[in-house]
Amino acid sequence: MGEPTKRGSSSGNGRGKSPTVSLIAAATLIIACIVFVGIWYISGSSVRNGDLDDEQITSEEPTDPTESITTTPPTTTPPPTPGQRTPPVKVRGMYVDAWTMASEEDLKGLIEICNTSDMNAIVIDVKDDYGYIPFLGDDESLDAVRNEVIPDIRQLISRLKDHGIYTIARLVCFRDPLGSGINPELAIRDIRGATWKDGRDVSWLNPYNKASWEYLAAVAKEAVRVGFDEIQLDYVRFPADGILRDIDFGAGAEGKTKAEVIGEFLEYIRKSLDGSAWLAADVFGIIAVAKGDHEGIGQDLDIMLQHVDYVCPMIYPSHFANKTDNGTGQYINGVLYEAPDLDPYGVVYNIMKTIHNRLPDDGNHAIVRPYLQAFTASYLGAGYYKTYTAVEVLEQVQANHDAGFDEWLLWNHSGIYSIYESVGKQMGSWDMTATPASIR
Repeated sequence: MGEPTKRGSSSGNGRGKSPTVSLIAAATLIIACIVFVGIWYISGSSVRNGDLDDEQITSEEPTDPTESITTTPPTTTPPPTPGQRTPPVKVRGMYVDAWTMASEEDLKGLIEICNTSDMNAIVIDVKDDYGYIPFLGDDESLDAVRNEVIPDIRQLISRLKDHGIYTIARLVCFRDPLGSGINPELAIRDIRGATWKDGRDVSWLNPYNKASWEYLAAVAKEAVRVGFDEIQLDYVRFPADGILRDIDFGAGAEGKTKAEVIGEFLEYIRKSLDGSAWLAADVFGIIAVAKGDHEGIGQDLDIMLQHVDYVCPMIYPSHFANKTDNGTGQYINGVLYEAPDLDPYGVVYNIMKTIHNRLPDDGNHAIVRPYLQAFTASYLGAGYYKTYTAVEVLEQVQANHDAGFDEWLLWNHSGIYSIYESVGKQMGSWDMTATPASIR
C-alpha cells in the first residue's frame, strides 16, 4: 500500500519526510464535504500495482517530528477479552501516519473532523513499511524494532475511542527490511543463499516460513493489547518486482501455491487473535478484475474472502494501466479505460460492480471495504492524470455506494487531506443524486 515515512533512526510508514500538515486549516471544508456524504447516505491485465501507495516509496532518511502529543497522565487500557470484539462498525475513515498522529495540533484537527462529520475511523501504522513499530509495548521480543514516535499509544487509543472513533491498526506484513535484517533466517533468500531484495533494494520476510507468521502474529497481538479495534494486514503478499527468478523460498515452498500459503497465513492470524479484534487484508485492485492469483503474488480474491472479516481492495484509478503503459489501457467490467485516472467514478463503479458480482450468494464471506484515491498522481503525465479534489473523492464514494457497498477508506500517503481546500464552495452545489457524466 504505502511508502515510507519519517523516522528517528531509519524507517517509515507513508512518506519520505516528516509532515507539516494543515488539517486544522482544512477542517471546516473537509467537515462540510464528509457531512454532505453522511446526509446522502441517510437519504438514500496490466495495472499500476502498489500496496497503499507503492509508487511514492522513498528511501530518504527520516527526521524527528516538530510536535508531539501533549503529556497527559497515562491511561491504562485493559486487555481485550478473547471473543469480545468491538461491535461491527460501518467504516468511513482515512489513513493517517504515526508522525501525524503524534502531533497534538493535527490530532485535534482529526478528532474535530470525526466529531462533526460522517468520518468515524482512522487507520494508524503499527508496523510500517520499513518494519518499525512506532510505540512502546509489553512484548520485549519486539523491542529491537520499536521506534517511539507515539509517546503513549494506549492514551491515544483511549482518546480516540472517547470520541467514538473506530481504530484500525495497519500492519505491513512481508515487506520488512528491518525485521528480515535483524532476523535473516526469516528473509526470502536468493539462489546463492544471500538475502534477496526487490527492485527497490528492499528485503522481505518469507511467507513460506512459519516463523515469519509467528513474528507478525506477535505484532498483531501487541496492537490488540494496546486497544485497536481492528488489525489491517498490508503487503500480505509475495514480492511483485525485482529479479523474481532468483528467489529460493526453501523446502517449505514445495507442494503449495502462493495463494494457498497466503490463505493459510490469514487463517493463522485470525486464530491468533482469538476473536479479540476484527481482521482485514489490503489487496491489489486488479484481483477484482482477474480470476485466481493473476499477479502471482498470492492474492486470490475468492480465497481471501474466506479468511478475514474485511477485504480492502486498493482501487485507485491512477494505479490501473493507461494507454501509455500497454498501448491499450485497462478493461474493467467490459469497459475500456485508456486513461483511468481521469474517470474516478467509472473506474470505482465498475471495479466494485465486478466484485459485487463475484461475491458468494450465501453471504458467507468478508465484507468488502475499498481504499479510495485521495491523492493526485501527477507522475502519470499530462493527459493521463487529473488533480484529485473533494469532487473526485466524492465521485468515488458515490460509485462505491451505487455498486452496492457502504464502507470505504481514503488513502493519501502523506496523511494530508488538504485537497478539500480547493473546492470549498463547490460542496454546496454538489448534486449527489445526479449520475456523473462518466457513465451517463
